[in-house]
Amino acid sequence: MQLTDKVALVTGAGSGIGKGAALLMAKEGAKIAAMGRTASQLNEVVEQIQAEGGEAIALIGDVSSVEQTQSVIQQTIDAWGRLDIVIANAGVNGVWSAIENITPEEWDKTIDINLKGTFLTIKYAIPHLKKQGGAIVVVSSVNGTRMFSNTGASVYATSKAGQLAMTKMLAPEFAPHKVRINCICPGWIKTEIGDNTELRGVKEVRWPVEYPQGTIPLTGRQPGTVEQTSQLILFLASDASSHITGTELWIDGGQSLVQG
Repeated sequence: MQLTDKVALVTGAGSGIGKGAALLMAKEGAKIAAMGRTASQLNEVVEQIQAEGGEAIALIGDVSSVEQTQSVIQQTIDAWGRLDIVIANAGVNGVWSAIENITPEEWDKTIDINLKGTFLTIKYAIPHLKKQGGAIVVVSSVNGTRMFSNTGASVYATSKAGQLAMTKMLAPEFAPHKVRINCICPGWIKTEIGDNTELRGVKEVRWPVEYPQGTIPLTGRQPGTVEQTSQLILFLASDASSHITGTELWIDGGQSLVQG
């Protein structure tokens, strides 16, 4: 699945799934524009890629900002003259709580980063992808797409459902330009996303269900890994998936089939 001479923009590249995808695609030959909000994290990713002989740049930006997203994409074009792959990964869990306890400001913050951020990333990247064709991978979730038992995650799930709907709407729009767009829906993956999660009285509203054997049929109580998720992203970004567009792929070990 060689990506030699391809240029890939990865949002939320400083940690977790974004970092894993950036590192793996770099190993396959892609030049990586690593976008995120934390300079120290991005610099570590870039240094690791460069130490292994790859090319990468760190680009500070918030995907919910029109100006910052435009600037990051333009810096990518200025650096390499093209854009072939977009991994729309940046996101937060936000506040998980009963709907009456979520403030309008908290709702807006999660939707702005997860859903508006995906929109802005694709909107400003697509003119460059259309020039030669390419691939977009949207990182959604099992929540809001095939699993609805995480009571309290209404804002997050809504943003993730919106990402999947956007993917399906855009697939036929982009297809004549040889741009593919697909969506991955991870379940429980061992990442740092819990660091930006606020659980507020969730136990009081969640239906009490127990899974004595664990919630993931393939592994029981073991989450999936960033490496597994990165392999799926690499597949969808590469020519190995050249006839796949508008498709969602769940990577959850069967979790959403049990917990749905």
